[in-house]
Amino acid sequence: MDAASRPPSMAGLRRTYQGLPLLEEDLAPDPVSQFAAWFGDAVDAGLPEPNATVLATASAGGRPTARTVLLKGYDENGFVFYTNYESRKGRDMAENPRAALLFPWHSIRRQVRVEGAVVRLSREESAAYFRSRPYGSQIGAWASRQSAVVRSRDELDARYEELSERWPEDPPIPDFWGGLRVVPAEVEFWQGRTDRMHDRLRYRRSGTGWIIERLAP
Repeated sequence: MDAASRPPSMAGLRRTYQGLPLLEEDLAPDPVSQFAAWFGDAVDAGLPEPNATVLATASAGGRPTARTVLLKGYDENGFVFYTNYESRKGRDMAENPRAALLFPWHSIRRQVRVEGAVVRLSREESAAYFRSRPYGSQIGAWASRQSAVVRSRDELDARYEELSERWPEDPPIPDFWGGLRVVPAEVEFWQGRTDRMHDRLRYRRSGTGWIIERLAP
């Protein structure tokens, strides 16, 4: 491989983080209020899909995996997204109902990590969200047996067309699809600083309240 086609050295890829300090006295009393403030900053900064989050799960046997999902709601009860319950992540969380979320807001030098138990939303909550989705996404939820092997794209497209003909409007919510909520036990806010001396402040649940702890970078 000649020098022109050689990929850049990973060791040489560096960036100086010059974020504002994140101090204990600046934090909201609870992590959801703090997340709301930072999420608003991410939206105002024009980040593409600021609600995109990396979801990490593990099987009952401890085999980990991660993928990106879209956060569709949050409140004092937790962080909500929707999926096929028979997908790999759905099976993982049925076997091992714990998960972690990571919001990688690199361009504003921030990250948020959430860890906690996973619970299913009620059928009524899932149905209300399903009805708010565009028609194509509703049919797509039926057409894709998420994480299953398919023989070809043609097979996938044919199933979509078949279901579109079956339900030209108002398809019902699939019984294998719905919402999941990560109920936070820990939420960490990471602010990039110079010389890798980043600020990391973690909320840890204690009884009905929260303990705030600073972590070494």
